[in-house]
Amino acid sequence: MCGFGGKGRGAGFLSGAERELLRLGLAELGGAAGVAACGDEAVLEALEWHLEKVAQENRVQNLTAITDPREMVVKHTLDSAAVLGAVTLAAGERALDVGSGAGFPGVVLQLLVPDAQVVLLDSNRKRCAFLERLAADLVARGVRGAGQLEVRWGRAEDEARLAGMRERFDLVVARAVAELRVLLEYTLPFSRLGGRVVAMKGPGGQEEVGQAGNALRVLGGEVERVHRIVLPEGAGERVLIVVRKVMATPGEYPRRPGVPARRPL
Repeated sequence: MCGFGGKGRGAGFLSGAERELLRLGLAELGGAAGVAACGDEAVLEALEWHLEKVAQENRVQNLTAITDPREMVVKHTLDSAAVLGAVTLAAGERALDVGSGAGFPGVVLQLLVPDAQVVLLDSNRKRCAFLERLAADLVARGVRGAGQLEVRWGRAEDEARLAGMRERFDLVVARAVAELRVLLEYTLPFSRLGGRVVAMKGPGGQEEVGQAGNALRVLGGEVERVHRIVLPEGAGERVLIVVRKVMATPGEYPRRPGVPARRPL
């Protein structure tokens, strides 16, 4: 059982009650990796430190509209950890976070599954610079798995054409990037055959599945299941659409930068 005593805010970014919320939420939402992490002080400290660095960087560049520490725990860290309640990420596997932003969910996945390798992809150079500093600082702090993080600056439409990136990932995740039929063109080319894409959506996300039939057929995907969660603290429902790669993506996809969004499949 996970628990944390104390309610006051000490020297850390989170109060004792907020750390308890983090622990219990990981156990509830994060699958086996979350259960293991809720009893690991080093992992909890690293997750807290990630939030603190995001809050600090947010004064310099706009990373998030959510700045209250308690809300950040729920809507960023626990929301990210819920990916591992929907699918597994095993030691030695590779995951890609498309449109990583402040490192959600990619950094959280790396901290929870330190023996995997997570690549953070973003098209914004300033955000990538933050992620690079964050990864280097995690390594300097001796955080397990931090050395596995890789940051890449580029657009998904371009990166998915590179030999070292195309169809090389066991898991591809994207959070709040685009509607599903567009998102699939950004993500499925990166997935290996048999790999999975997890599209992280709000409560109306399942409605997008019906519009994505052609994109799934063309790009080689198949909806495996729709995983619903309810975040704590009244933060609402989330829908994680799990897509399995069942056929190789044709070489003409993804199309040129900007085309998938302008002309969805």
